[in-house]
Amino acid sequence: MLKKPQKTEPDLESLVEKAKEGDKDALEDLVRGIQDRIYGLAIRMLYHPADAEDATQEILIKIITHLDGFRGESGFATWAYRIASNHLLTTKRRRAEKWNMTFDECERRIEKGLSYSGRQSFNEAEKGLLLEEMKLACMQALLLCLSREIRMAFILGVVFQTTGIEGGEILDITPESFRQRLSRGRKQISAFMTTKCSLVNPKNPCHCERILAFDIEKECVINPENPLFADHPCHAKKNGQVMNRLQELDEMVRVTALFRSHPDYAAPQAFVEIIKKLMDSGRFQLLET
Repeated sequence: MLKKPQKTEPDLESLVEKAKEGDKDALEDLVRGIQDRIYGLAIRMLYHPADAEDATQEILIKIITHLDGFRGESGFATWAYRIASNHLLTTKRRRAEKWNMTFDECERRIEKGLSYSGRQSFNEAEKGLLLEEMKLACMQALLLCLSREIRMAFILGVVFQTTGIEGGEILDITPESFRQRLSRGRKQISAFMTTKCSLVNPKNPCHCERILAFDIEKECVINPENPLFADHPCHAKKNGQVMNRLQELDEMVRVTALFRSHPDYAAPQAFVEIIKKLMDSGRFQLLET
């Protein structure tokens, strides 16, 4: 039986050259080729999908209106990540960052959840969805405990598997500085999860169900009627099998595996239409010949 051919990545550099020459179809394909990556970076930095959508739109506009600045000295994806990371590191604080989340605050919420005696009534399907929502929301919240600079390095290095050289180029720092930021982020998150999360340390009992009931009743971060992450459109993970052998890994590697197992969030398809409308409006000169 013939194997179904795998989907190939678009040739972004070729699309850039065509877009520079005024090819609007190439520009649309270019936006489609990078929007999921930019959105995936934004949602992990900002937590809330709506804020990530706003930031992604702003970043995409910056990218397409500065295409003439791409000289091919690095890959286009690296160049686009540089614009995205600079935007996300310097943008105004969004709603989740205003929580001023810290590891101490996360621990406080866990302890309050464990002392909560109330219950929530859900059927098995609802409970499964909400427990998945809480797991994803919890790990997203842990990212907010890191400073923006360390958070960005952690996301690039752990989730997107960026090398030290690439990470340094994206953030305009030395490879060694990138590796140091990444190491600090790994140590901070690993230290917390090793003492609190049963997935990282099996000696920790899992209290997710009790904490979920408390959060829904008191903290109101998890909304049963509108989950932010568990129902989010996403792409199938290529490395889904890693979760099946999680306990074979050491604790630091388990943390990495957990963050890499998160969904590859799909960007809203509306971005292409938004870019087309902006170009047709005549506000930008890139595609006018």
